[in-house]
Amino acid sequence: MSTPTKKRFILSLLGVMASLTLFSQTEKIAFQTSSPYILNSFSEKAFPLVAEGHVASIYVDPQEWKGVIRAAKDLGDDIRKVSGKAAEVIENTEIKAGSVLVGTIGKSRIIDRLIEEGQIDISEIEGQWESFLIQTVGDHLVVAGSDKRGTIYGIYDISEKIGVSPWYFWADVPPRKSNTLYVQAGRYLQESPKVKYRGIFINDEEPSFGGWSKAQFGGVNAKMYVHMFELLLRLKANYLWPAMWGKAFNEDDPMNPVLADEYGIVMGTSHHEPMMRAHQEYTKRRKEVGPWDYSVNKEKLDQFFLEGLERNKNYDNMITIGMRGDGDVAMSDGGDEENMKTLYKVIEGQRQIIEKVYEKDPEEVPQLWAIFTEVQRYYDAGFTVPDDVMLLLCDNNWGYIRRIAPPKERERKGGLGLYYHIDMNGGPWNDRWVNTTTIPKLREQFHLAYQTGIDKLWVVNVGDLKPKELPIDFIMRYAWNPDAIPADRTWAYTVDWATRLFGETYAEEIADIVSKYNKYNLWRKPEAQATSIFSVVNHLEADRVIELWRDVASRAEALAPKIAPEMQDAYYQLVLYPAKASAGVGEMYLAAAKNNLYAAQGRISANDYAARARALFEVDNQLSTYYNDQLSGGKWKNMMSDIHIGYVNWFMPEKNVLPELIEVTPLDRPHMGIAVEGSALAWPGATEQAELPLFDVLKNQRYYIDIFNRGTGSFEFSAKTKQPWIKLNKQKGHVEKEERLHVWVDWDLLLDGTSEGFIEIKQGKNKTSVKVQAVKQPLPRVSGHYFGNLTGEFSIPANKYNANIAGKNARWIELPDLGRAEACMGISPVTASSATIEDAPTLEYTVFFPEAGNAIVCLGILPTQDVYPERGLRIAVALDNETPQTIDARKGLIDTFGEYTPQNLSMSKVLQPLPKPNKEIAFIGTGQHRRNEVFDNLRWLDAEVEVKTPGIHTLKIYMVDPEIVLENIIVNPDNKYPSYFGIPPLLHNASESK
Repeated sequence: MSTPTKKRFILSLLGVMASLTLFSQTEKIAFQTSSPYILNSFSEKAFPLVAEGHVASIYVDPQEWKGVIRAAKDLGDDIRKVSGKAAEVIENTEIKAGSVLVGTIGKSRIIDRLIEEGQIDISEIEGQWESFLIQTVGDHLVVAGSDKRGTIYGIYDISEKIGVSPWYFWADVPPRKSNTLYVQAGRYLQESPKVKYRGIFINDEEPSFGGWSKAQFGGVNAKMYVHMFELLLRLKANYLWPAMWGKAFNEDDPMNPVLADEYGIVMGTSHHEPMMRAHQEYTKRRKEVGPWDYSVNKEKLDQFFLEGLERNKNYDNMITIGMRGDGDVAMSDGGDEENMKTLYKVIEGQRQIIEKVYEKDPEEVPQLWAIFTEVQRYYDAGFTVPDDVMLLLCDNNWGYIRRIAPPKERERKGGLGLYYHIDMNGGPWNDRWVNTTTIPKLREQFHLAYQTGIDKLWVVNVGDLKPKELPIDFIMRYAWNPDAIPADRTWAYTVDWATRLFGETYAEEIADIVSKYNKYNLWRKPEAQATSIFSVVNHLEADRVIELWRDVASRAEALAPKIAPEMQDAYYQLVLYPAKASAGVGEMYLAAAKNNLYAAQGRISANDYAARARALFEVDNQLSTYYNDQLSGGKWKNMMSDIHIGYVNWFMPEKNVLPELIEVTPLDRPHMGIAVEGSALAWPGATEQAELPLFDVLKNQRYYIDIFNRGTGSFEFSAKTKQPWIKLNKQKGHVEKEERLHVWVDWDLLLDGTSEGFIEIKQGKNKTSVKVQAVKQPLPRVSGHYFGNLTGEFSIPANKYNANIAGKNARWIELPDLGRAEACMGISPVTASSATIEDAPTLEYTVFFPEAGNAIVCLGILPTQDVYPERGLRIAVALDNETPQTIDARKGLIDTFGEYTPQNLSMSKVLQPLPKPNKEIAFIGTGQHRRNEVFDNLRWLDAEVEVKTPGIHTLKIYMVDPEIVLENIIVNPDNKYPSYFGIPPLLHNASESK
């Protein structure tokens, strides 16, 4: 060790020892961004940022990075936003006492002097990527970054913790006011991010984002982009694919790339725009450049690529290499083999251009190759790129990754990245409007990516950016340290998000609202809604969904007046609009479904549901109009312009269109009609006997009979039965439009076996007889909870197991709020090796079967893609100690980019697959629709098990491959009473449940 180095080491050590008198240990900053080091009142030894009317000055070396100086000025103004008085930012190395000292190691003479004097120890961050240190040193507060962005992140960390949200511009979140700000004495360290590059892709940006930019800034230009750069940096992100629908980032405004570099944003281009050239740059030069076909136009395309790199070579870039067709399409019709031969030549030529422009080995220049759509086939067929090129793996366009990091690639020099969609314009269907992606789903998919080695880059297609604020916030924070948010902390993250934006008082209520609206959207995304999805007649499904939508909308509305006036605009954008508008679209389709069914039955109340659908349609228009024209004083004009109602193909319709509605012309006199639960028919008129579903002593159901009017006026009805065990909530009534009669069974009056009776309903001489059957036998005696019944279908939530038995290398864990209901069961670790049955983690469920024979067990799993094609995606099922059956989920998968191949199994049969993909079928009111695992966000795997004896049995579910996520189990699905969710679960001996 040289003498100067020894001197620096000793001084540094003395400085650390001196600092230890102020704090016991270094605090590492976690994902929570409530204020761990900011105080709003005096504390001994704390640094006074704002106190008694005095504001500390901020010093920055005038030779610092421009982005650091600019961020320091933002901090000075952020202090003004919070306290009312700005901090002076002084570009000078001569500092005064009681100041904030900001700088980058090796770039700031202020920071380097503190290091040399041993006042700060930078050993944990020096040479690291994007790390920073915040420390009280004597009467100073020091922010030292390991590099340019590290310093910027440190500055913005203080901004957020004093109360300025990263979303202050993009969601109008007001600052938390305080005229006193102290930094608690101590040393606060932010380690390097676990994912190196973290960013977004502005895409599908017309008409909303593009229209807003034109209205607000005159175009998608530098005036707009500086706000986006700042948002990314405040979120500790660093990467951007710019808007590209008819736009060219580098040419539309020459200041775009200059300012991106000054701010510290790494720029790239999308998966089909190579060599820093926007596709729009080519379309403007199509005649000059010639065909977008490397096999016949290599020379001119190489020149086109060369010019793009020459223009951008002095900026911080991640270069997309490779080539697809003219636009976001496959390269040619020549077939994969021919395209791969051309692609090898493309990449060879591009690498030569990179070497020429940068005058160094291409392996020293960051590059990526996007394995998107048909390029996935090339990769699977063995196509590869040099080891220093990042492989950018992709999802299926709707949020499920298509490949985990292949073992052969996990040590590659270029690393692996992920391109992920929370917005989609294209196959399988558009998903553009509001947020439809839940935090638990994001955490599950990005956890799978991260744990398997996809950690070099995460770039997320966010569409218009708004209204996708919540998932963007989560992904950027999660990317910094995925280990900080395990599955059981997603709720804590959401509450923390709400606290940061709106304070603690209503944080949990807001967190619940925003969690629910996007969870319900994930059942069926708005653009993929239809009237044939949820059953109107079975299991009260449509009524239950309507109730849930109304609840989330009413709660969002009820909370609005309680939110502080200065937070109203933010609340509308982040909570009220997406919740209420989503609820409106969801209920509108259900109202239309009821209208269609009731019109077919002749109910005059069908017209009420048509009116309800029209009213909700108008509410949707009013909500969007307010967003576009009045919100935040007109700031967001055009931002909510996406058409989102009335899709019939994957692409956006020309205008919002109501689902088909049918008006009923009433008969000229009152006329009674009867409809029963479980049937779309109506009486009189139907030829078959009116009959309620079978009553079962284990289910202990209530069923309904609707008594409705087909004409004008009103009528009186009577309902009676000769069987005393049949119970009715009323025996007579008055009907103007419709009345619901509830029916149940007094089981104490029945003997074991099957009993039959009738309910006679009369209106004058008009009468209908409804058949009632009930099955009773002694209840099973079981220790602990169990599932099952005497008749037909029953369901089991995956997390309601009786035993959870760890395997040799893995175990099942609960993934809260993931999927359609309360939770799913997944595997930990997801990197575990595939298991044999003997070594497999096992879930056991106690089930009751009333008779021997074969039973169908349908496993509802999340639609995980074929992430590891070399060995499958398998799960096994067995009853009792029988030999387990292994099911490979790859069979019958929908490939988003290929043909739909439904499994010929019971759950698919229930839902009647159609020959053409992406079409719904209107089995009026029943809930029968074409099964589509992408749209449904659920895949069904079916097995047949043998029940050797009636009674209690143990159903066992074994992990074989670790990426499987189990959501639900349906046993003996009933084709007579189909529904989207299946029969609701009924847990027996619930008091003994886990």
